[in-house]
Formats: sequence, C-alpha cells, structure tokens
Amino acid sequence: MAELEKAFLTFEGKNRKKLPFLFNPESITLSRSNEWTSTPMPGRAVTTAIFGGQQSGSMSFELIFDTTDTGGPVTKYTSELLLGMEIDPDLPGSDESTNNGRPPMVVLHWGQLSSFPAVIKSANVTFDYFSPSGVPLRARVKVDLMQYTASNAFTRQNPTSGTPRPHRVHRVQRGETLDRISAKYYGDSTRWRLLADANGIEDPLGIRPGSLITVPQLGSG
Repeated sequence: MAELEKAFLTFEGKNRKKLPFLFNPESITLSRSNEWTSTPMPGRAVTTAIFGGQQSGSMSFELIFDTTDTGGPVTKYTSELLLGMEIDPDLPGSDESTNNGRPPMVVLHWGQLSSFPAVIKSANVTFDYFSPSGVPLRARVKVDLMQYTASNAFTRQNPTSGTPRPHRVHRVQRGETLDRISAKYYGDSTRWRLLADANGIEDPLGIRPGSLITVPQLGSG
C-alpha cells in the first residue's frame, strides 16, 4: 500500500518552518472568477460582453488538529497557522518608517499538488475538546486563502503541459543538498536561497531524505 501523503503549508520568510497537517482535509474548494460587463442599450439585443480582467482565486478547506494522544496543547499548531496572518517585518519591501508591511505568502502542498501563492484571508478556530485541566486538545480550523500573485497552479500541473517553469514538489534523495536541487531545476546552484525561503529551511545542509520541498517558479505566470 502506498504511503499516505500528508498535506502541509509553507510560509514565505527565512524564519518560518512548514506547518504539517495532522489530518488531510476532506475537501478543498477552489474558486476563480473573471470580470465581465455587458451594458444594455435601449432597443437593442444583448450587447457584447467586455472582459475586465481576472480576479484573484480563492481556496477554502477545513483542518482538524488533535493532540489527545500526547496531551500537549493543540495551540502548538493553531498558533503557527495564525502567525501566518501577522505582519512580518523581515519580508522584502517591508519598511516600518513608511508603514509598508504585510503578512507572509503561503503555499499549500499535498502530494504532487501545489497551490498558487496565496495569503491567509481568514482562519476560524474552534476548540471542541479539552483536558480535565482545561488544555485545548482538539481544534477545527476553517481556512480561506486568497491568491497573491499570478500562477499556473491548477491549470498546468503536468510538467509537459506547456509551461517552461512549472511549480513543483521535489522529494529529497539521500545525499542531496539545496544547492544541488537548485542546479537541477534552475541550472544555477546559487539559487538555493529561493528554495530555503519558500520552504522555511534554516539549515540548507540539514534537509532530510524523503522530505518534500516546493520548487517555486522563477518569476510569475
């Protein structure tokens, strides 16, 4: 039987680690919409619709975090998720003097699936099981993500489908390092920092064989 792939979130920023899901979501809802307008005119039939641009996509899913087996507080996981909604002053372009700051970008990974770069728009946390001393042990979290930048995610998942630089997930092999992976996908070993930042990796030499890392596109689109 094939090993069950666990979904996880990666966070933009050098100080963030990935957030593993204890249980995979039962479903993921994806929404996309385009802006079209059609102006009715007296005495005329339907006018030709005018394309007004694409709107950001959205994703929503529900997560369950449960620590009843260890007895530790489930807030270990929910706090990491909510931290992804806080402004990170270390992100590129941040400047406190001009009030220019934002929360980190996130990417959902599940097996061969990688979502578009997104931001956490909302997270509703419900604690529904507690220890006798009041420690929360189980939480249900409804997460809504909004697309942050242009991406081919969900439209060109197959590497042979036409996009020259698809968003991929790489399984680390024994002996591999980030610079070698960078050379494989980008043809340039010095771009390892892009992989480290996208996956919240602090030690580029400490990646474990068998682990999954996201390989971002170079540029957008």
